[in-house]
Amino acid sequence: MKPIETHIAPKLIAPVRLQEYGVGIFNSVPTKSALKKAIKKQLVTVNDVIATTATYIHGGEYIRLSIPEVQAPRKKLVFPLQVLYEDEYLAVIHKPGGILVSGNGFKTIAHALAQNIKKSNLPDVTTPQPVHRLDFATTGILLVGKTSGSIRALNKLFEQSAIIKTYYAVTIGEMEQNGEITSDIDGKKSRSNYTLCKSVASERFGTLNLVKLEPRTGRRHQLRKHLSCIGNPILGDKVYGIENLILNGKGLYLHAYSLQFIHPFTKKELYLTDGFPERFKKIFGQLE
Repeated sequence: MKPIETHIAPKLIAPVRLQEYGVGIFNSVPTKSALKKAIKKQLVTVNDVIATTATYIHGGEYIRLSIPEVQAPRKKLVFPLQVLYEDEYLAVIHKPGGILVSGNGFKTIAHALAQNIKKSNLPDVTTPQPVHRLDFATTGILLVGKTSGSIRALNKLFEQSAIIKTYYAVTIGEMEQNGEITSDIDGKKSRSNYTLCKSVASERFGTLNLVKLEPRTGRRHQLRKHLSCIGNPILGDKVYGIENLILNGKGLYLHAYSLQFIHPFTKKELYLTDGFPERFKKIFGQLE
């Protein structure tokens, strides 16, 4: 084991659980999920005592992260990304379909960020990291933190549901004009709102719809599961689609369109968009 990073907690107004306080203080584990994994693997100590998820930080503690040495990959990933917005704290990029946001694989968005995003000039600059996820097949807007402080702040905004996410999908079959879908996913309540924007007749699929989607919770595959459960699966969904109506070779017609939130540092309201894919326009015409 090799000590990688250390941190001394400043004076705090009130005690904070380590798994909340420690998000972003270490470059090696910049996200909440990564920090929790490190704690559970007993890689984090507080005042030289192995920390747990029940450890609280009061201020003045000496926090250390130790992780096994890992050999650097022999190859360097070269993967250009479209940057939609960027400042010293955060960036927004377009995620193509067919690539993982993060994970153990070589080709991920996380591994490609450093070559596409400008390094921050702020003192707590760190390796840029996505602060939320999009499915492998989903395209669209992805938010990235560039400093330890911004990664913590953006994670907190997501936890507080203070970031409004809007998606668009192409669905199959006739639909009501709008509605709310609720269900249990993995034992947790989930809720999504939808609005029907446009419909066109289709010889193969009967009706294809352009649907605006507003997830109110963030469960895995939530929008895909919700639309499937009301009988209107997303075009190209091989997992939750209707067997004889699977569209092969064109990808999943689900697009993360916009993010709206108050910038945690400049306090300006941001409304950031990633325009409709061309394949949506081929079905419905001009959409912008």
